[in-house]
Amino acid sequence: MSNWLPTSHPIVKDMMIPWAEQLEEATDGRVSVQILDAPLGPPPAHFDLAANGVADLTFGVHSYTPGRFALTEIAELPFIADTSESLSVAFQRVYESDLAAADEHRGTKVLGVFAHGPGMLFTKGQPVTPISGLSGQKVRVAGNITNVLAEGLGMVSIQAPSPQSYEILSGGVADGIFFPVESIPFFKLESLVDTALRVPGGLYNVSFFFVMNQAKFDSLSAEDQAAIEEISGEAFARLAGQAWDAADAAGMEVIGETVTFHDATEEEVEELRTAAQPIFDGIKANYEAKNVDFDAILSKLETEVQAVASE
Repeated sequence: MSNWLPTSHPIVKDMMIPWAEQLEEATDGRVSVQILDAPLGPPPAHFDLAANGVADLTFGVHSYTPGRFALTEIAELPFIADTSESLSVAFQRVYESDLAAADEHRGTKVLGVFAHGPGMLFTKGQPVTPISGLSGQKVRVAGNITNVLAEGLGMVSIQAPSPQSYEILSGGVADGIFFPVESIPFFKLESLVDTALRVPGGLYNVSFFFVMNQAKFDSLSAEDQAAIEEISGEAFARLAGQAWDAADAAGMEVIGETVTFHDATEEEVEELRTAAQPIFDGIKANYEAKNVDFDAILSKLETEVQAVASE
């Protein structure tokens, strides 16, 4: 497995390592996973590393390769889910039932799709209310969704990988950042941000893939393939969602007393919905280009989120 994150990150520590342990146990030791000490390429290259067989297993962010995964962006929309578990499991179900047929992940066996916890806007010495006051502020964005949202709010987008967050905030390059709670202490930003804008369902999300090279999967015995299937899919999405929710809760313990959280009023939520409408329009256009019914899939995703949340 090629890994581009520190081993202390929840994706590695609480998702990939437990999955690898489950796999070795389920196959009675016939299949084991070596998580490499250094990545075989930069984060945006990781899907192709698996598709081309350079690595057997990889994970990554769909939006790191803009335009390639048009259908998975639906899981990144704002106002959809309050927990990673509800969105990740719902996303996996909808992926299996409706999105997999588009074969956007060709060359790989998709072991799971998942999403982090509800995204928020964190700022450094800048108020987040009124919403109109965000205009002109510089913000580090997390892909196309937050870039469009920032533009809708009149903000100035700063494109930078997550590991550069401390540098751009401490150096004054950005006034704020779009992140889930977990990422603030993980990237050591708790001393740099002091205010957060929180909305029901989140301001945005980020969708992730976990894949295996298809030829590698096909080379395994039917018994071992079945073992992989059993611990992947929805089972992995639930594992990932619960891990991220736990990481968010731990993050809140770190920043809860030093960061002021502003819960958007109903009027402010409507302002944000207006600013976010181009996001919905853009994804719908991408769906129509692939002859997939956006409205039907969005409705199904929202229904599944509520079903998981009510369990």
